[in-house]
Amino acid sequence: MGVSNNITATLNFIALLASIPIIVAGIWLASKADNECTHYFRWPVVILGVLILLVCLAGFVGAYWNRQGLLAFYLICMAILIALLLILLVFAFIVTRSDGAYPVQGRGYKEYRLDGFSQWLRDHITNSKNWGKIRTCLADSDVCAKLTQNYMAADQFYSAHISPLQSGCCKPPTACGYTYVNPTLWLNPVSPMADPDCLLWNNDQSQLCYNCNSCKAGLLGNLRKEWRKVNVILIVAVVVLIWVYVIACSAFKNAQTEELFRRYKQGWV
Repeated sequence: MGVSNNITATLNFIALLASIPIIVAGIWLASKADNECTHYFRWPVVILGVLILLVCLAGFVGAYWNRQGLLAFYLICMAILIALLLILLVFAFIVTRSDGAYPVQGRGYKEYRLDGFSQWLRDHITNSKNWGKIRTCLADSDVCAKLTQNYMAADQFYSAHISPLQSGCCKPPTACGYTYVNPTLWLNPVSPMADPDCLLWNNDQSQLCYNCNSCKAGLLGNLRKEWRKVNVILIVAVVVLIWVYVIACSAFKNAQTEELFRRYKQGWV
């Protein structure tokens, strides 16, 4: 029984370590400008990571000090958390599967169409009810100000690999034919009717293209790009946690069997 508990304690320590990348990935997501302005995707990864860490700590204590009730609690809670993590993963893959990006000739960056992203993202993040607050939050951030600090000449900006959010919110669509002055100042559109966003562009630094559909699409493009990166970490963590959980269940079962066998022998003695 002691051997089984030692195995379980070791496995829980490994699972505890596996929760750390989940928490770090969640904090990285929450710190991004687009996630600071939205609420749906900001904290669930951090919360799940912290819960997994606490449950693994409980499992480690239960195994190390042979607290069978705590071990049983750990196994039940861990099963629930792994299921929630899998649901989050599947959900994130589904809603970020569609990509509204399209290349622009002569540009290093891409531009984005709102209808290229999933219906759920459009309905819950860029709807009229939520966008007013998001737009204000983006305008107060330094997302576009960074461009004017990093790029001066037009050819330097055109070849830059700027983020989807910057591409959609900080400049007018290329099809409008605006003349470049700096990354957030554009004049004299050649084709102002080429895109509805052409007429929404405003050189006021608090306005820019924050009311444009391209800005909404850029926000979704940023969310998609970041969640695709985090999903890789989550997949590795889930595989480790499932592997640890299966072995821990087997070790717990063996410990229970050994305890029953020990009591049975004592009864005969």
